[in-house]
Amino acid sequence: MPAPTDTLSRIYARSLFDLCEEAGGRDKIMEIADELEQLCELIRSDAAFREYLDSPVIDASRRAAGIKSIFSDRITDLVLRFLLVLNTNGRLGHLEPIQAAFDELVQDAWGRIEVDVWTASPIDDATRELLQKQLHDILKKEPVLHLYTDADLIGGIRIGIGDQLIDGSVAARLDQLSQALKSRGSRAIS
Repeated sequence: MPAPTDTLSRIYARSLFDLCEEAGGRDKIMEIADELEQLCELIRSDAAFREYLDSPVIDASRRAAGIKSIFSDRITDLVLRFLLVLNTNGRLGHLEPIQAAFDELVQDAWGRIEVDVWTASPIDDATRELLQKQLHDILKKEPVLHLYTDADLIGGIRIGIGDQLIDGSVAARLDQLSQALKSRGSRAIS
């Protein structure tokens, strides 16, 4: 699941999105979205690199020189300059939520919405297509499904859209039943 966003990350993401629109429109936006995702993958997979970006011990000017050395000719100039701005403002540690906010802007601009779907077992193509159609009809956006399996659900489905969770799993229903029995049982005894 993507990193949670906040006001700060949305402000930075919007600024970068606007710069991308000016620099080349949809193609540039998609290119930058891909680069941000790759950078976040690097941060998630390399603890030393994450620490380098977050460390308050490293002077911003030394880190800027390091960022230029590491990324020059490897990423677009726009992303490099963006990283340097984040570095100057002490916000490199916010890169993952900024990337998530940027992705939200991209999805919104193209009428898409990210939807996480958990089922007890993998779903077939016909079920996936039906679910996609039903979500499209409800949300009025093109759902981009991320399918996960979780045997603990027992059956049913759990859907996550942004920070909303719709839990129609058998496990959730059993938990509700258990809570109701405990509640009613304790009232009957007293």
